[in-house]
Amino acid sequence: MVQEPKPGCRLKECFAMVQINMGAREITVKVVYYGPALSGKTTNLQQLHKMIHADARGTMVTLDTTDDRTLYFDFLPIEFGTNSGFSIKIKLFTVPGQVMHKSTRKVVLAGADAIAFICDSQNSSSSANAYSWRDMEANLKSNGIDFKQIPMVVQFNKRDLPDVKSLAEIRESWKDIPAFPAIANRGEGVIETFRELLRRLYTCLDARHHFDQKFGVSQEDFLKGVLSNFA
Repeated sequence: MVQEPKPGCRLKECFAMVQINMGAREITVKVVYYGPALSGKTTNLQQLHKMIHADARGTMVTLDTTDDRTLYFDFLPIEFGTNSGFSIKIKLFTVPGQVMHKSTRKVVLAGADAIAFICDSQNSSSSANAYSWRDMEANLKSNGIDFKQIPMVVQFNKRDLPDVKSLAEIRESWKDIPAFPAIANRGEGVIETFRELLRRLYTCLDARHHFDQKFGVSQEDFLKGVLSNFA
C-alpha cells in the first residue's frame, strides 16, 4: 500500500522568488495550488474569485479539457496597495493534476513563492495524493526551489464524501504543515487555507527581504491588504 507522505520540518531558512520592482513600487508574488486531478484546486480559486471584491481581482483564466479537468492552469491575480505606496500583486495558479501533464506542472511551478497542496480526503485517493506530493517535490527540485523551505499548507478537501480520512489521522500525519479540512464547492475551508498560506508566505518574505523594514509592509498590513478585499 502506498502511504501518504509525512512531511518534515519547514522554514529552516526562507526561500522566495518574489519579484520586486523598486521603480514601479510593485511587488509580485506567485502562489500555486498543487494536487492530484479532481482534488479541488480549481474549485478553490473559483471560490476565492467569487468572494473577493471586483475592484481587487483580475480576470480568472481557466483552460479546460472536454472532461472538465483543468488542462493547463487557472490564473487569478489579486492586487492591493499599502500605506508605504507599494502595490502588491498576488498571482494564483493551479496545475493540471493528470499524470500525463507532468511537464506543464513543472512550468507552472517555476518561480513559485508558496504552495497550497490540495488533497482528496477519501481513503481511496491516498495513492493519488502521495504520487502528486512526490511529483511536486521532484518538480520543485527541477526548478531550483528547495522543497523543505518553500511556505506550504495542505488542504484535505471533499470532507462531505463517504469514507474520508479522520481529522485525527490527518493531524497526526501532518504535524509540521498546517492541514485544513474543506468542502471547497461550498466555500468551506477555502479562506482558512488561503489565510494561513499568506501568513507563512509573509514570514518567509520578511525573513529574506525585510519587508517591514525596507518596504513598510508589516504582516498585519499584508494580511489585511488581501483579506479586507473579501466579502
